[in-house]
Amino acid sequence: MKLEPITLYDTLLENYGKQNWWPVDHLYHINNNTDPRFEIIIGAILTQNTAWSNVEKAIKNLKQNKKMDIKNINKIDIAELKKLIKPSGFYNQKAIRLKNFSRYLKNNYSNNIDNLFNKETYELRKELLSLNGIGQETADSILLYAGKKPVFVVDAYTKRICKRIPIKNLDSYNDIQKYFQKKLSKKYSKKQDQVKIYNELHALIVIFAKQFCKKKPDCEMCIIQKKCKYYKNII
Repeated sequence: MKLEPITLYDTLLENYGKQNWWPVDHLYHINNNTDPRFEIIIGAILTQNTAWSNVEKAIKNLKQNKKMDIKNINKIDIAELKKLIKPSGFYNQKAIRLKNFSRYLKNNYSNNIDNLFNKETYELRKELLSLNGIGQETADSILLYAGKKPVFVVDAYTKRICKRIPIKNLDSYNDIQKYFQKKLSKKYSKKQDQVKIYNELHALIVIFAKQFCKKKPDCEMCIIQKKCKYYKNII
């Protein structure tokens, strides 16, 4: 029996509750007159190939040194930037990506994030993917969490559960994304509702995969074992 995305969402939400992603310290930005959306963009880049706990350390360093804004990332010496974001790992390439993205915002949008997100979703996604170091997951995280665009984020956890349960026999990022968006949009047709659902489901999938559907899964305690083909094949 195939597990539909909406059933997965309802089941995970019932068990875990709302996750309210993306985690941002709004008070910091109020006190420093900075844009919290830029923190999300930075987080989306820093979280590549690392745990979020490591990203939090790097973000803390940037805030303590008053570098959590576009202008200061542009101004900071790259050696100093590498030092501040070192906890996130791969800091040499991530520092370059942060510099490139900040320069891109300066040169193309006059440091105004509103101008960035006023663009049509498809065109903006295409533009983000043209930037060095910005892949599909990073681009879509920026679009969804910072831009409030109705774009479902697919990560390694999503691919894993799609294959194991399976939700549907899909392998590619684009196919999984299109399938989830098609199925969920049947119930949630309004843009603001889609943004909310895509946001929550992505966060719920992450917490579920970390707790149960790990590389070595904990099937015996899993909350969706009765609907999972992988579990049925091992019992």
